[in-house]
Amino acid sequence: MERDPDARWLARIMHTAFFLLLGASLARFLLRHDWEARSPWIIALTGALASLYLLGPVLGTRATPRRIAWLGTVVAVWVLLVVLAPSFAWCAVPLFYTGLRTLPARAALGLVALLTAFVVFAQVRLAHGGWDPNLIVAPPAVAALATGVFVYADRQAARQRALIDDLIRTRRELAAIERREGTLAERQRLSMEIHDTLAQGLSSQQMLLQAADRTWDGDPETARRHVRTAESIAERNLAEARRFVHDLAPADLAGGGGLEEALRGLAARESAAFRVDGAPVPLPDRAQSALLRIAQGALANIREHAGADSAAVTLTYLDDQVVLDVADDGRGFDPADRPGGVRGHGLPAMRVRAEQLGGTLTVESAPGEGTVLSAAIPLSIPPSPEP
Repeated sequence: MERDPDARWLARIMHTAFFLLLGASLARFLLRHDWEARSPWIIALTGALASLYLLGPVLGTRATPRRIAWLGTVVAVWVLLVVLAPSFAWCAVPLFYTGLRTLPARAALGLVALLTAFVVFAQVRLAHGGWDPNLIVAPPAVAALATGVFVYADRQAARQRALIDDLIRTRRELAAIERREGTLAERQRLSMEIHDTLAQGLSSQQMLLQAADRTWDGDPETARRHVRTAESIAERNLAEARRFVHDLAPADLAGGGGLEEALRGLAARESAAFRVDGAPVPLPDRAQSALLRIAQGALANIREHAGADSAAVTLTYLDDQVVLDVADDGRGFDPADRPGGVRGHGLPAMRVRAEQLGGTLTVESAPGEGTVLSAAIPLSIPPSPEP
């Protein structure tokens, strides 16, 4: 069945033209000739040709054996009609179209040549012996014109179909690439979430338990304090793990208190000062989660690497951005020795979090002078990528 609406529209026009030509040819014959021996045959063949032609759409347009046999029968009946009554010659034009749509190129051109020869034969007979060059030239010219237009249109349609197929294939490939990129981005995000929560917590527990083991005999109270702190960290890690299973949101934000409350609680647990500057404004969940994770990672780095006596967390609301600063008075380091201030997995993960929201992350430090980490996130953040 033809799926192209333009092809169906053209087929209906050709079918209508065929029956109009067939009816006009029969009417011309009956009007110009008295009833004679061939008249019943012509009427019967006209009815047979009309009935056969009606079967065409039922058989489809593909060159199946049944379709080819049907076309051969139609042409044979038309040839008999042309031999008996040349008036039926111009019914060949719709047959041109049918043959070109049904047969392979060479077979279709052969059929067009055959039909054209019978049209010339019919025109010469209708001229009653009079010589007119148009009778010889016009039918082949019309056939060539019709064939050329059809072949050109068919090739254009084939090129358009190929182009559409290429576009569809390209769109599918792009969609697959986007899905792969989304999957990779989600994996990276999960790796950062795990590093900033579970991995940091487990590392802290390990350090505290090792410290408790070293001081257990000499200073039991300090050892028990380390164990209680490790227990508290384990409890929070358990809450984070459950939150991962639920919706991957930070546990500190799950209570609905907002970023300031979450940062204040985090700073208190890490014995750091906390301050808010500027007029607070509502922040998207993505921005709150990213800033909290950055603060968690920065304070974990201070605890594990800085050897600091004090730390401070500052959240500043500006006109077009919100800035998180985490400062310590620890041993510091030389960022030039680590391109971009990168050490381990933590700082790269923080930088990626800020950049995903259109922000920046900077680290200022020097040996013996402490460290200041600053994350700036615009208040108008880009939309999240599709997974």
